[in-house]
Amino acid sequence: MGGQYVNESKFEPVEMIRASRLVVRMGTTLLTAGSGSYRVKTAMRQVGAALGMTSIHAQVTINEITATCHRGSIYRTEVAQTSTIGVNSDRIGLIQNYCEALEPAPAGASEADIADRMGRLEAFLDEVEARPHLYHDIANSLCAAVACAAFSFLNNGGLFEVLAVFFGAALGQYVRRLMLHRGLNQLAVTMIAAAVASFLYLAIANGMYATGLVQTLHESGYVSAVLFLVPGFPLITAALDLSRLDFSAGMSRLSYALMIMISAALSLWAVSALLGLEPAPPEPLQINEALFVVLRLVASALGVWGFAMIFNSPWKVALIAAGIGMIANTARLLLVDDGMFVQGAAFAAGLIVGVLSNVIAPRLNVPRITLSVPAVVIMIPGAAGYRAIYYLNAGDTLQALTYGFNAIFVVIAVAVGLTFARSLTEQHWFDASK
Repeated sequence: MGGQYVNESKFEPVEMIRASRLVVRMGTTLLTAGSGSYRVKTAMRQVGAALGMTSIHAQVTINEITATCHRGSIYRTEVAQTSTIGVNSDRIGLIQNYCEALEPAPAGASEADIADRMGRLEAFLDEVEARPHLYHDIANSLCAAVACAAFSFLNNGGLFEVLAVFFGAALGQYVRRLMLHRGLNQLAVTMIAAAVASFLYLAIANGMYATGLVQTLHESGYVSAVLFLVPGFPLITAALDLSRLDFSAGMSRLSYALMIMISAALSLWAVSALLGLEPAPPEPLQINEALFVVLRLVASALGVWGFAMIFNSPWKVALIAAGIGMIANTARLLLVDDGMFVQGAAFAAGLIVGVLSNVIAPRLNVPRITLSVPAVVIMIPGAAGYRAIYYLNAGDTLQALTYGFNAIFVVIAVAVGLTFARSLTEQHWFDASK
């Protein structure tokens, strides 16, 4: 060639490259919203079919996609990675509904037709990526405060403890949001947010104790103040991915969730060690039984609603998730009170959430995950997980194992309940080729 450059583009399937990049872009956009591997792969196949692809084969982890797009006898493999790991239920709903409405390209579709489809798809993705969160930082922080305050009551906290948790969680979530917007490391942000929330709770609790408003400090309440840090979406989607034997996605999500929980727990341990506290479970509240059930219903609904709003769910979706979680979580607590072992009650609650979500979601045209995950986050024993880390650092191995295994098996039981419900209503769930 005499050292001269050749116009290589004329040898490349340029439109195929553009189409495969759109397939991967759709996958990464959905992945950064917190959706599970199964839904990411499904969306990519739907986009590929709409753009005339023969098949799409993808491997998905929590922040990386490797996809091979086939069109006839040619194929292209791309790898995409994102540093953004979060949850955005609004984005999940928009993307899933859009992909479900896509029609496969007809055989022999013209280049102009495919180009038009790609243009519309690019415009949609641009719009989704530019779409701001539904709620600003202060509103999001107040929702986190409501969720943690509800958790505090369900963990046997009294009125004043619930109020202290509310303010501690609100400030902790606000600090967390501000730092994440600046692109700081998530693990460091988690530790700082946990420290801020727990210190403010303890400052308020000590003030109330000094003025005689409360007779005890309710020291374990500072654990409830940081439960907004529980990585509910990654934990549940990890379990669902593992149920389909998708180990690359499941294990990466599980590793991320555990790192977040350990970061928060280490921060709590540091606060405990500094102030000489022990997060022992509080005594049960002495309340009339009928009133107690009503308050549990209200607290469960508020807790689920708060988490749904943290996940950027639309109001309608958040309220429906709250109704589902209210029924399932109160039933779980009543079963435990009647003597059922906690894992069995968790399985039953997960099954209730799964069935209700799978029945309601298609009728409202919303993704199942946006209803089911907020409804079960209230059941994840974050307090037990944090206590396990505390006792492990304190050298009390027996207590650490007790709390740790209790937390692990409750999460597994909830996930099994969700998976069982999904297998009853979605016939392709266990088809590994899907």
